[in-house]
Amino acid sequence: MKVLVISPYADLVATVLRRHGETVLVHDGPPTDAFEVSELYDFVVSHGYRHIIPAQVTQRWDGRLVNLHISLLPWNRGADPNFWSFFDGTPKGVSVHHIDSGIDTGYLIAQREVAVSDDATLASNYDRLQEDVVALFDQVWPALREGRAERRAQLERGSVHRKVEIEPLRYLLNDGWDTPVAKIEAAGRRARKVA
Repeated sequence: MKVLVISPYADLVATVLRRHGETVLVHDGPPTDAFEVSELYDFVVSHGYRHIIPAQVTQRWDGRLVNLHISLLPWNRGADPNFWSFFDGTPKGVSVHHIDSGIDTGYLIAQREVAVSDDATLASNYDRLQEDVVALFDQVWPALREGRAERRAQLERGSVHRKVEIEPLRYLLNDGWDTPVAKIEAAGRRARKVA
């Protein structure tokens, strides 16, 4: 099978797919005509892709277009899910889901909760989430490939965040992404008490 991987971390997913015997093509730029040339590939996998995929593409690729997301959906859809899971005090985990025209709202394929160590930083937790979501994808790829993967609707409301929402909170990141998650959790608790 020919699989298009759209990701700034293409090597992680490509390694998994090649181990399963797939031919991998990689794209990290904005959506282009590459999405329109359906004879070039059979399946599309997104991982950390920061561009909105047009609705006409998601509709045409229904069932063959999936995303690896580093949150336990429906929580923390959109940008910076690692940060928001701590600030908002929401469940932590990873999800593999079908892509639809919404922001991380497609049918769920698989999920896994992730435990966080007491000394975790945003960076160390991010790395852990990346490893876990790729491992989860590795487990479900055979079922996805064969068209027998689970398709479960996201029933809870959850949350969604846009990239600009983190800007007023950047002051919390004195150590950049090496900021301890405990600091972000504490700031989130204070903010929820005030609200």
